[in-house]
Amino acid sequence: MEKKLILSLVLFTWVVLTIAQIPQVSKGKIERIDSFPSQFVTPRNIDVWLPEGYSAKKKYAVLYMHDGQMLFDANTTWNKQEWGVDETMSQLLESGKIKNTIVVGIWNTGKLRRSEYFPQKAFDLLTENQKDTILNPPSGKLFFEANIQSDNYLKFLVQELKPYIDKKYATLKNKNNTFIAGSSMGGLISLYALCEYPDVFGGAACLSTHWIGGFTDKNNPIPQAIMQYLEKKLPNPKNNKIYFDTGTATIDAFYPPYQKQVDEIMRKKGFQSNVNWITQVFEGEPHNENAWKKRLHIPLTFLLKK
Repeated sequence: MEKKLILSLVLFTWVVLTIAQIPQVSKGKIERIDSFPSQFVTPRNIDVWLPEGYSAKKKYAVLYMHDGQMLFDANTTWNKQEWGVDETMSQLLESGKIKNTIVVGIWNTGKLRRSEYFPQKAFDLLTENQKDTILNPPSGKLFFEANIQSDNYLKFLVQELKPYIDKKYATLKNKNNTFIAGSSMGGLISLYALCEYPDVFGGAACLSTHWIGGFTDKNNPIPQAIMQYLEKKLPNPKNNKIYFDTGTATIDAFYPPYQKQVDEIMRKKGFQSNVNWITQVFEGEPHNENAWKKRLHIPLTFLLKK
């Protein structure tokens, strides 16, 4: 049954990707890599944003961002919202606040998104009964459409996508110039990527991080499993930077209590506020691209400052 579901999802993804419109940007340009192949995950589009004046004679930092189809053009997104990445990046570059950077937008694959974005080693800390209840809830309302596969997703990023980007574009390949960012489940996988590959990524931006890892926080073992994982695997604060934030409305209303727990772990592990770590709370802000667009300049400046 699961194989049939995955095959159906792969076919659906292929159809969607092959007809997808390339986003229109106000500054810079988008180069599309159609259905990037992988031995670890299903193919997906990759949208690479190059700033105005991009030149192979220069060298650029790289920001990898999840949910790539939501980043640049509201006319091509399902909810008619976008992150406004091209506008914000261009403004920061023109004002000299950040280093030369390209952005790699990695598309999600719809129903497999949550399975690819949830930290696998945190899930492994749950009991077998807890895992089964989460993957096969009594209500029948599935949150994860397939088994957790974020370790393979990260292998795709590190072993396949990054080498391709570094070969094709004029990039600075070291960790001090390689960053990762996302929101909600994309915040979780960004943090997980930094914890699992601290020698590849120098920093992560995690907006509206979905600490509850499901639909609700009632009788939910997931947040504590994530905390337990972070206690063991947070990277060296001397060499890595982490940005967190949360709103307080809609889904974001769940997050502040868990963010406080994460903040305490950060302090215990030696991270210093406004030095190598930032947590911000945005009162009244909801869980959507319009909200993330308004504050995107903050994590970008923190991670990419010259």
